[in-house]
Amino acid sequence: MELRDFLSIATILISTLLIVLVLMQVRGTGFGAALGGQDASFRTRRGMQRSMHRLTILVVIVFIGISAWSVAAS
Repeated sequence: MELRDFLSIATILISTLLIVLVLMQVRGTGFGAALGGQDASFRTRRGMQRSMHRLTILVVIVFIGISAWSVAAS
């Protein structure tokens, strides 16, 4: 297994994890929210929601790093 194969598999796995994390955080985004009907009140992130938000940021950073490394390796 070459480095390119490893990076391709890692990119697929990390992107799948990123999609799952983002979809788990989406709430209250129905058709009305798409038309601007979303509640504009300020809410802070607490507990598990804050942890998932930070994990999502970490996964995005890892995804960008793996993608950049994959481009540089080819």
